[in-house]
Amino acid sequence: MERLIKNFLEFMPILLKGTIYTIEITVAAIILSTVLGFVLSLALVSDRAWIYRPVRLWINFIRGVPLLVQMFYVYFVMPDIGIKLNAMQAGIFALSVCYASYHAETFRAGILSIPKGQWESARSIGLKYWQIMTRVILPQAARVILPPIGTSYIILLKDSSLASVITVRELTRSGQLIATSTFENMQVFTMVALIYVTLTQLLAFFIQRGERKFRIS
Repeated sequence: MERLIKNFLEFMPILLKGTIYTIEITVAAIILSTVLGFVLSLALVSDRAWIYRPVRLWINFIRGVPLLVQMFYVYFVMPDIGIKLNAMQAGIFALSVCYASYHAETFRAGILSIPKGQWESARSIGLKYWQIMTRVILPQAARVILPPIGTSYIILLKDSSLASVITVRELTRSGQLIATSTFENMQVFTMVALIYVTLTQLLAFFIQRGERKFRIS
């Protein structure tokens, strides 16, 4: 028991530093993937073929390539064409691009769930496209969008662990390094798992609060 406590006190500060990196990666990727996903969704709902077809091909391509391969490509291949990112930046970029393709479909479904009559009514009173989108469509579509996109955020948080393979010293990587040097595999990875559970539960809590807010409003 004393050994477990001693290890806990020794390992936890290192794991918490890794947890901070995990949170930073997750928050950055959530913001970037949401913005990019929304922009892509606007292209998907366009009635102009020259806009939505290339975006549809891009999304299908990104969703067909494993995220791990995308991370390798961004970190190891893109420098060959003059685009150099450090490990942290590469991890965030790969996560953002990958999840933007899923968020785009979520936004598209939410936007298309609103009857066309509401678009026409908003245009008839002189509202412009962005006014219709921000004041009429998105507030209603949020009820459809939030549950699936919230689930994607939680999966994104867990997938941030893949950044460990390109040397980002986030939570999983920190656990690997400790386990390699101490051979305390069970205790280390149990602690890592519990931290991930805590993070996902906190994120789920905030997502559920957001869902309740939009259900009430």
